[in-house]
Parts: sequence; C-alpha cells; structure tokens
Amino acid sequence: MTNTPGVLTEDTADMTMALILAVPRRLAEGLEVLEHGEWTGWTPTWMLGKRIHGKRLGIVGMGRIGQALARRAAAFGMQIHYHNRRRLPEKVEQALDATYWESLDQMLARMDIVSVNCPHTPATYHLLSARRLKLLKKEAFVVNTARGEIIDEVALTRMIEAGDLAGAGLDVFESEPAVNPRLIKLAKAGKVVLLPHMGSATIEGRIDMGDKVIVNIKAFMDGHKPPDRVLPSML
Repeated sequence: MTNTPGVLTEDTADMTMALILAVPRRLAEGLEVLEHGEWTGWTPTWMLGKRIHGKRLGIVGMGRIGQALARRAAAFGMQIHYHNRRRLPEKVEQALDATYWESLDQMLARMDIVSVNCPHTPATYHLLSARRLKLLKKEAFVVNTARGEIIDEVALTRMIEAGDLAGAGLDVFESEPAVNPRLIKLAKAGKVVLLPHMGSATIEGRIDMGDKVIVNIKAFMDGHKPPDRVLPSML
C-alpha cells in the first residue's frame, strides 16, 4: 500500500487559511445577501465580523500542513500556537515563531481560532471531544480541513446552536458525504461555513498525485520498494 504525501500540503493549507478568513469575516453571509438582492448599501455597523490580526491560532497537528498553515497565518499577523505528538525542533519553532503547548487542554482554553490539521487515527478519534470543546472560549472559532472524525461533530453543533462557540469552518464531516442537517441549518444562519471536502481539489494537486502513483507503481513493478509505502505500523 502506498500514498501520495506532500503533494497536497500547500493546497490544503490554502483552503484552511481561506476558512480562517471566511468564518470570522462572515464572507458566506455577505455573498448570500448579494445573491438575494438584499444589500441596501454600506453602513458603519452592518455585517461586522472579527479581526484576525493579532488573534491566537491554535494548530492541532504541526506536520507539513500545519507548518504550511502557520506560515500563512503569520503573514496575516496571527500568533501561532500548536499542539503535536512531538515538539518541533527549536530551529523550526523559531522559524515559524510558534509556541508549543504540551497540554492540548491548556492550549484550547486560550485560543481565538483552532485549526485541526492532524491525521485521523484511533488515537485522534474525537480528539476534540465534547469535554475539550467546552474548554474553548465562547468567542472562539473551529476550523477542520483534516478529517471529520477528529471532532465530536454533534457536540460542536450543539455548542454553536447554544451560542457557546462563535462558529466553525468545516471542509470534512463525520459521516460524509452525508452532512448533519443541523449543520446545514447553521450554515444558512451564517454560523458556520461548510465546504464539500475541497481542501486538496486543485488541478495541479491532482496531477502531482497521479505522478506519484506512477512512480510508486513503476518502482514496485521493477522489483524495488515503492518510495511512499504505508506500513501497518503507520496506520
């Protein structure tokens, strides 16, 4: 078994950053107002969102995608924080100007935006559980472009409905392609931004994926070990 690591890093990080911008700044709501012909002109208090400059971004999973996201978010003036199975080398932390949190609980309680960028494994199933989601500030936003199973989606939905979380940007879902109707309702109310698993969907990314597949198949057929093998211990 092989996979295609690395080729989708930049595309997924782009989409994650797009959701980080879209949710606090209410981009989907603004588009809907225009589409329905409801805009009556600019006023100083209309469609107010939240500034992201200076906000704390907590990245859950600081692998290739998490680090690519950190670079983007830093360019927008965000403070970078992260939780990971293993702490990054000091040199990498300094380059990203990132603060490491050994305790995920402690990090979550202090973040303005939390982005999920870790893989889905038995250990990360519902990593953001109902208990952990309750640690977040009411003004916080959650973004997920990794896998839906990492977040307790029912608990997340319930908290947004109750006003215990400001909102979410989701590109993945626990039971996709099915999407919880309550999330759809929240999207229509402007509380969440939902995308149909588009994080890696670029022409360039798909071409790169195909090229990697060909390399792996050719190596196997030639009697060599494929360069991107997935071993049982990695699953």
